[in-house]
Amino acid sequence: MIEIQHLSKIFQTSDGEVEALKDVSLTIADGEIYGIIGMSGAGKSTLVRSINLLERPTSGKILIDGKDFASLTEAKLRRERRNITMIFQGFHLLMQKNCLKNVCFPLELAGVKKSEAVRRAKELLELVGLGDKMKSYPAQLSGGQQQRVAIARALATEPKILLCDEATSALDPQTTQSILKLIREIHDRLGITVIIITHQMSVVEYICTRVAIMDGGTVAEEGAVREVFSTPKSQAAKRLVYPEGCGQITAAAGDDHIIRVVFNGANATKTPLIAKMAMEEQIAASILAASTRSIGDKAYGNMLLGICGGQEQAERAVRYLRSIPDIEAEETEI
Repeated sequence: MIEIQHLSKIFQTSDGEVEALKDVSLTIADGEIYGIIGMSGAGKSTLVRSINLLERPTSGKILIDGKDFASLTEAKLRRERRNITMIFQGFHLLMQKNCLKNVCFPLELAGVKKSEAVRRAKELLELVGLGDKMKSYPAQLSGGQQQRVAIARALATEPKILLCDEATSALDPQTTQSILKLIREIHDRLGITVIIITHQMSVVEYICTRVAIMDGGTVAEEGAVREVFSTPKSQAAKRLVYPEGCGQITAAAGDDHIIRVVFNGANATKTPLIAKMAMEEQIAASILAASTRSIGDKAYGNMLLGICGGQEQAERAVRYLRSIPDIEAEETEI
């Protein structure tokens, strides 16, 4: 288990102090795929680098399986860090070494015999789908293939925790999905704890079980992914989940009541939901904004509806929409 207790980090700059983390507390269970999401400058990368003490916190504690990492000697910290590995946006491969030697490298540093290191490296390259690229050099690989090598290298020391710092940000959507699928398969097979740092909601939705929303160095909101994304409570979470232009919508809606509808895999892609509500409940609604997508026959995303006819009509609309499986609805002032 990872316990982050009242963590703060202050950087000294030429312009004065910058408080990157402010009293951050989180608990991440063993074997979890945990997302940390926020806009640029929210503090998420500083937080993940603090977990393995690449950044030493100004105050607070990092407890991993009950051990306070900040109190360890350098020798003990090096040993413990073998259980925590990291992959980055930029891959960080050794360009002068082929794939096999890149994966062998951390094993050699750990003092593993060459024959055993080679055996383990070959096994890992097979695991990430690059068994035929062992003698290839990074420059000969695509971005997605390079990230697969980086993942294999990160797994070489058999870590308990895998930290992913914007690991898919440099990849196209299709490659991103394949890398996330690979990470999930590795998680399921090896049972490791995975922490995903990202600014992309789609990444968290696809792979994570729980999420923390970072904003201005603090945890604005935390919980199960489905709950946070379906009914966000903090302004930071709402900005991520509902990026539509709120000011314009309020003006366009006039005196209408505004209802936010969230689709969490609803079987609604072929259902004329607004027309059906009008016919069955005699509730007229206008679509003020929508950000939805279909995956198979399931709908995901959110929609803002303007409801005419007063408070009672709005409440009836909310009840009707909530009666449909995998749809959340609430009245909102934006």
